[in-house]
Amino acid sequence: MDRNMEGVEWEHHHVDFRLGAGDIQAVRFGISPGHELAHAVRVLLRPEQYPLAWGWLKDVRGRLPADAFGVLAHVIGADGYLPDFLTTTARWDLTPDDELAALRAAPIAGMRVDLGKMIVRSSGRRQEVLRGMREHPVRARTIIADAWAELWDSAMASVWPQLERILRADVAVRSRTVATEGLAAMASGIHPQVSWGDGSVRVRLRRHSEQVDCRGSGLVLVPSVMSSWGCMVLTETPAQPTLFYPARGVTAGWARDAADLERALAALVGAARAAILLSAHVPRTTSRVAAESGIAVSTASHHLAVLRDAGLVVSTRDGARMLHLRTPLGEALVGAAL
Repeated sequence: MDRNMEGVEWEHHHVDFRLGAGDIQAVRFGISPGHELAHAVRVLLRPEQYPLAWGWLKDVRGRLPADAFGVLAHVIGADGYLPDFLTTTARWDLTPDDELAALRAAPIAGMRVDLGKMIVRSSGRRQEVLRGMREHPVRARTIIADAWAELWDSAMASVWPQLERILRADVAVRSRTVATEGLAAMASGIHPQVSWGDGSVRVRLRRHSEQVDCRGSGLVLVPSVMSSWGCMVLTETPAQPTLFYPARGVTAGWARDAADLERALAALVGAARAAILLSAHVPRTTSRVAAESGIAVSTASHHLAVLRDAGLVVSTRDGARMLHLRTPLGEALVGAAL
């Protein structure tokens, strides 16, 4: 590649995530609440570029905390590079609270580097704000984390269950593709920007090219609803090599009320089973399922048996307890109902 093209839009830019022979175990999926929030800020800054988020946008615009949004808008910007310190390594079980705790403890040295990158990419008032943050990074970290928490509560908390269902459904379908058709078939089906060849996952980008050796570290694949326009990558150490890609099946109706989703599933599997299935994204005992559903333990056991026989829930023993969790098929069904 002509290094003079780095940072310039060019049709041949790409990042290659190189994997070793038999490295299927090194490719894993994760979920990133921080990535979703960061791109929610970009949706709010440039709504015309995100038509699939207009339903969410119309609902949240009137209740945004102006100061918190302003802080994050300065740090995140409307496009391009996204500061690494805003997100921790994506995991299957990563929660918004986990993400916020990691942000509050983000290493100061790395944060100053990220802010420096944003300073050279900005101008005017935004650049002044970012310079002040880099000069006082400990204070800035607290301000940014507080803004993150406030904006999450006002704009994202109410729709996170819907987002999480879509993300988990995407992961379930792609995991099954890996198991039945192989890693190459799954990687090639992620997005038109993504392909597989010569032991690498290749991602076409606008302004950046790089070879990333993932042997020994692995690659994390992270679906996203808010960044539905295309793919992003995370490549710089000490961050885990990560590919963010648009989740499948996202429509303009993804942000509809959770009660609508429950009614749609209820028409298919019955109201009680729909409620159990919707809350089965975390392992729960039979007694907890019964308590949270407001039904008898025997009734909960019966509904769980029906869902298990249909392949929608799996039950595993943990000592004296039996824990129930949605299967990939259950994830796909919940996601499809959106």
